[in-house]
Parts: sequence; C-alpha cells; structure tokens
Amino acid sequence: MLKALLPTFAGVLALGGRVLAHNAQEVLGSSPASSGPPNVIFVLTDDQDLHMDSLDYMQHVQKHLLAEGTFFKRHFCTIAVCCPSRVNIWTGKAAHNTNVTDLWLPFAYLPVWLQSAGYSTYYVGKLFNSHRVDNYNKPFPASWTGSDFLLDPHTYSYLNATFQRERDPPKSYEGHYSTDVLASKVFDYLDDAVAAKRPFFLTAAPVAPHSNIGYTPPNIGRELSTPPIAAKRHEHLFEDAKIPRHANFNPDEPSGVNWIRDLPKQNQTNVNFNDHFYRQRLRALQAVDEMVDQLIQRLSNYGILDNTYIIYSADNGYSISQHRRQPGKECGYEEDINVPLIIRGPGVPRNATTEVVTSHTDLVPTIFDMVGLTPHRDFDGVAIPLTKASVEEAEKARHEHVNVEYWGWAMSEGDYGREVHWNNTYKSLRLLGNGYNYYYSVWCNNTDPWQMNNIHPTAAASPSAPPIHLLGHPISKVLARLDSLVMVLKSCKARECTHPWETLHPAGNVANLHDALHTRFDSYYESQVERVRFDRCERGYIVDAEGPQHVSGYREGLWWSEWV
Repeated sequence: MLKALLPTFAGVLALGGRVLAHNAQEVLGSSPASSGPPNVIFVLTDDQDLHMDSLDYMQHVQKHLLAEGTFFKRHFCTIAVCCPSRVNIWTGKAAHNTNVTDLWLPFAYLPVWLQSAGYSTYYVGKLFNSHRVDNYNKPFPASWTGSDFLLDPHTYSYLNATFQRERDPPKSYEGHYSTDVLASKVFDYLDDAVAAKRPFFLTAAPVAPHSNIGYTPPNIGRELSTPPIAAKRHEHLFEDAKIPRHANFNPDEPSGVNWIRDLPKQNQTNVNFNDHFYRQRLRALQAVDEMVDQLIQRLSNYGILDNTYIIYSADNGYSISQHRRQPGKECGYEEDINVPLIIRGPGVPRNATTEVVTSHTDLVPTIFDMVGLTPHRDFDGVAIPLTKASVEEAEKARHEHVNVEYWGWAMSEGDYGREVHWNNTYKSLRLLGNGYNYYYSVWCNNTDPWQMNNIHPTAAASPSAPPIHLLGHPISKVLARLDSLVMVLKSCKARECTHPWETLHPAGNVANLHDALHTRFDSYYESQVERVRFDRCERGYIVDAEGPQHVSGYREGLWWSEWV
C-alpha cells in the first residue's frame, strides 16, 4: 500500500429536516420587495482553478463578489471530477455515501427540499455527465420549476451546444457561443422567478473553462478534445499570460506517486502549448464574468439584490504542468481540489477572506441555513459560517479536515501525453490546523513511494537520512494519527464526517491533531487502530474492496470489547 504525506505551504504545494413555512416574496413592478425569504443564485463553473489565478482575470467577479462578499480561501471539493463532485454539491453527502464515483447520471436532491419550503427552482446549463440527447426524458430530472439543460454529446462544444428546456425536445445552438446562450436563458428565468412572486433558487452552470470537446464524423463516439474556445470578442485578450511558475511547475526532478512519478519533464514546445491552453481558459471565463455583471445589474434593477445570496464556485479545480502533468484534474493535489468559493448576501461580511476549512459537502447545509430549513441529520457536511460572528467562532472551533477520495482512472487533456491512467484510486486527507498544513494520501497500488516534498519515512533519500520530526514528535507518531483519521473518514456518515475525532475518542477530549498527539494515546494509535488499505483496486466504491471498515474508539487504553 503506497502512502504519502506532504506538508503544504501558501503558494507552494508539493501547496428528515423540518420545513419552515414561508410567506410568498412580494414583487411589485416598480418597487419590488427586498425583504422576506432570501433568494439564492448559484454560479457553478466547470474545472475552474484557484491556484493558477483565474479569479484575477475576472474583473466583474472581483467587483461584485469578492469586494461585496466573503472569499473562502480553504474551500475544497471532495472528489476531483465533474459528476461525483456535482452530486456531492447537490446532496450534501460524500461520494462513498452516494456511490456516484464516476461520470454517470444520478438524481438530484436539493430542488426537492427547496420546493417543499416554498421556493421556485431553476437550473440552466450542465447538470451531470451522461445527461444525453437520448435519455433526457428517461426520466426528466425532478423538481425544477424551470430547467434548460446542456446535453451530451454536445455539452462541452462551445460553438455547437445542445440545450433541452423543461419538457421540450433538445435544440441545437450550432454557431452560437454556449455561455452567451446560457446567460440569455438565465436572465429569462430570473424574469420568470421575479414575476412568480415567490423566493427562488437559480443555478447558472456554464461549461467554461472546461476543455472543448466535439464529436464530428468520422469520429462519432470518440472525443476530440481541444483547449477551451473563447467568444469572438475575447479572442485577443491576455496574450502575455502564462501559467504561474510555482515550485511544482514542470519540475526538474520527478515528483508525485503512482503514474505521476513516471511523467517526463515537458519540453518547451509542450510548455508553450500548455500556456496557450491556459490563456484559452482565461478567455473562456470572460463570458462568465460578463454574465455575473449582468446578473447583478438585473437583481439591482428588480430591487432584490440585497435580499439575494450569490454563491460562486466550481465543481473541481484544474492542473496544467504542475508535477509535469498535462492539462487535467482527478488528483488530490491542491490545484485539483482547492477551488474558488465566494458568497455574498444578507449579513455576509464584505471584502472579507477567511481560512475556515469548508468543502462542497457543506454547500447544501449552507443553503438550508440561508433559506431557514433545518439540516437533515444524515448530511455529511455542516453549514458554512456566513456572518462575521460565526466566521470568527468557526476560526476557533470548526473542524480542520477535508476527506478527499477517488476511484478509477485519470485522463490527460491537451495535445501532449494524452492517455488514460487506469489506476488512480486513492484515499486522502487535507488537514489544516494550528501550526500544521498536511496532505496525507493512501493509494491503491504498490509502485512508488515518492511525492513532491513527500516526508513519509519511505521517501527518505537514504537509510542514513536523519529522523524526521513533525510538531515535535517522530513522524511515525504523527502518521499513525493521520492514517487513523482517514480510517474514519473513508466510510464516515453524517456527523462522523465532520467530527471524526469523536469516533476515535468517544470521551470527547480530542478535537484536533495536537490533542491526539498526547503520549497516553500512543499505544492505541500504534497497535489498536486498523491501517487504511485496499483489498483490491476497483474503478468505483465497492465495499468489499475497501479494506477494514470498523474503527474501535479509544477507551482510556482499553479495547472497545472490554467496555461493551
């Protein structure tokens, strides 16, 4: 079993709820109400990075969202690929609890709950993968007041998109720019939502800055992936932009584990192409940026801007040339999992940044909090703090971890090194606490133990290398705690996902890694907790391949069986 531990630093990564009744929202033509139940708008981009500075190139997002809301700097997706991540967003459950671990169509939950609370629900754009022109009505996605979905196989075709509105047949928009078509539909549904005089939830889900994928004869059934395509008006922008040259950009020495360790250093021609790919991503995001600006203007004109929460995020992040990787995602590196999250709205601090640890699993509980619903007890996440006081409290007391998981393959995009890496299955943990910032991973293979700045003992440069200490303790002691934490998180449900230390220490006297490092727990962690392992490598969540599942909690040095 291959395990790796990376310290991460800023700038460098190796870096049955109760339903409350609502009064209908009052909308008066010339003087719309700005009180009552709040509205919620979610702008969900596709594959947008945080660590390659994409937000720096979005002036309207900076003006209307970053300057007017709170930026959650330590927000993570929990599985770095489109469909499972979106299911995680809309259900409030980890991928191992939905068993949607690949790119196949599941079901939606959030709109059902919001409609029961009196909300109109609207969705425009990409919902899930494998939502196709031949299965869009088998059945129709449930509980949307209005919907206009992008459909495969043309979801990612910027100039040949197919949309499917409500119960209508699919319609091709060949020759029209996909994000502009989407924006027009979003604005139409905003008009409908206001006219309905009810609180509403509206999602705008463009495909930018995902790569462009087309299917043309004689290649039907085979993807033709190219860099994203910009709207004509944006083609000339950012001619000098390049991928940020951080320490993990195309390093001289190989880094990473598994297949990443074997990647060759990219030559200059490859790097030049990847810089072009990067610029195309920035250009494709400009139409999204314009849509945000127009959304704000329309909300303001309707008089409901101050009573509307706006959430801006991405399903997962993206890497280009970091660790010698070609354009793509699906790994546990910071570029792939640390994604943008900005929220503005009633009571949300303006022009603020917080390092509170949050994840996509927390978004449904957060939306419940926004609209006044009681969170379901089986949610795997908890609401994100949205007021100054709650943010300050969370910075002292909120959990410090994110569970990251993945099954199956990883795929490279772009013109170079295009191949499928069939075994990319891993469990991992991001832990960001007082004085520590770690990424710990367990891969389903037995190949290579190296990662960039990997400080796991098996990665020592030589047998004579000096012993490594973390937080004043031998690294083996710290690793035992981290592995035990992953043991809980890899199959956690509900509260256990946000309070895993309670499973390990039912007495409630351990809340973080510092607490767990007390010497009286050494024997428990070293000999009584099973280690994370895989019994075999699968391309999805199959329990009998996942190794041990049960964790016996610490009982003042005694085995669980001696207490029950």
